[in-house]
Amino acid sequence: MDYIKKIIYDKKSEVVLFSSTAIALYGYDQGMMSLINTNYDYLDTMGISEDDPLVGVIVSVYYLGCAVGAVLASYLGDVRGRKPSIFACLSVTALGNLLMFIAGLGFSQGALPLMFIGRIIMGLGVGGIDAVIPVYSSELNEEGGRGKALAQEFQANIFGLNMAFAINLAVTNGLGKDNQWAWRIPIIAMQIYPVFLLSFIYRLPESPRWFIFHDREDDAHVALTEIYGEDEAGGKLDDLKKAHDEESSHSIGYSDMIFPSGTQFHETMVTVMGQVNQALTGYGAISVYGPQIFELLGFDVSTAEYLTQGNYISYFFLMTFAWLYIESLGRRFLMVTGAFGIAICFAILTVLGGLATNCDSLGIPNKAVSIPGSIVLFVATGLFGIGWLSEVWLIPTEIFPSTSRAQGSAISVIIWGLANFAVTLLTPIGFNNLNYWLFLVFTVTNLFAGWWTWAYSPETGGRSFEDNQQFFTDSKEHNTWLVTRVNKGEYRHLPRGKEGDGVDDERQPLLAADGA
Repeated sequence: MDYIKKIIYDKKSEVVLFSSTAIALYGYDQGMMSLINTNYDYLDTMGISEDDPLVGVIVSVYYLGCAVGAVLASYLGDVRGRKPSIFACLSVTALGNLLMFIAGLGFSQGALPLMFIGRIIMGLGVGGIDAVIPVYSSELNEEGGRGKALAQEFQANIFGLNMAFAINLAVTNGLGKDNQWAWRIPIIAMQIYPVFLLSFIYRLPESPRWFIFHDREDDAHVALTEIYGEDEAGGKLDDLKKAHDEESSHSIGYSDMIFPSGTQFHETMVTVMGQVNQALTGYGAISVYGPQIFELLGFDVSTAEYLTQGNYISYFFLMTFAWLYIESLGRRFLMVTGAFGIAICFAILTVLGGLATNCDSLGIPNKAVSIPGSIVLFVATGLFGIGWLSEVWLIPTEIFPSTSRAQGSAISVIIWGLANFAVTLLTPIGFNNLNYWLFLVFTVTNLFAGWWTWAYSPETGGRSFEDNQQFFTDSKEHNTWLVTRVNKGEYRHLPRGKEGDGVDDERQPLLAADGA
């Protein structure tokens, strides 16, 4: 009962609950399309076949919407505030979802274009949420617990994924793949998220840091009083004003971030490659086309669907290791070991996929291949969750100053959208043409992701913003981006004996968790 009261009345807990639910919304869409893609009525309504490239295009255009939405939401979040931006994104998400639901409902002509429009509009909203929520959350969280907090929020992402697939599986088994409601119900059920969040957002504080940035000291004081109480609000306000005065002379725009001569170009490339490498792990294929992968390993359709749900459930629980170890082992260690571990898994899946395809001619029992294959796929999914799900979203909030943090987060979402657009568009084509050799492609891409991260991505955990900025300053002096050659490789690992120390004004917590 005390815990429930804390969630209801404590602003810090409310922010965590809100952010987690918003990120679960992003996960829901990934799980939603998995079985919709194989629903016979859906395919007939859209006028396409199951192996039609348009199946992948419908899935992937959503990510283009995400890329555009990230830019718009980032701008709105800087100009109007984090809360108004989040409110607008949730409203757009609800509209896009509704358009998807009514596509072909009572009419057949124009169903496919309306589905495309709905997917793009929903992408605009979800992309905006993905851009603003990490910024909003990081501005209201303690430095020492940034990684843990965001990893916990992204575990909610997997909850949304599980919820969507469970609803899909239940209505598909109950109504059959020929029933239109077997694909419409999972779509409209997504409305639970934006409706709940829209009804809850009024309770949340605006970021006091945003108020200070816009010279609204009285509003910042009110927000800080609401969060901390009158006794602490004054001191917190002075800290924010001091940080703002130090930052005000260092205005940063997109030109400083995307051009090689820009002051933030190195930081931007670390952010960009983080998202590119996350896409190269191949998880986008697993999350959207999970049942097809299990079928490739030799399972029948029904068993493949249940195994996909089991994989998602395992994924959810294994994600616990991410927030348990992200602060003690570091972002970089989890990403590098995760990528190499996934590469090994996909190499094994290449062999098992080949054996599954040729079981009859080789005289091998089907289960002797499909069961080990499913175990390996479970392990690969868990490794992705631990090493790659939250880390690439966290790093931009740790290396950019508040004057460019929203832009950095927007760039992160743009690249995520474009990279996942390519992966989800090409994956069904790859399955149709490469079959199990697609696993070998992902083996190579994971090896590249692991190597690049080891070579160029610094460890940002356990350090203040100033410490992380020092890496980029020193890399210019050393004339290299190689982590091992900057300050004798100091940024290869967490600062020794300094974990959790050094809270500076830039990374000063606005909402420090009790007992943290």
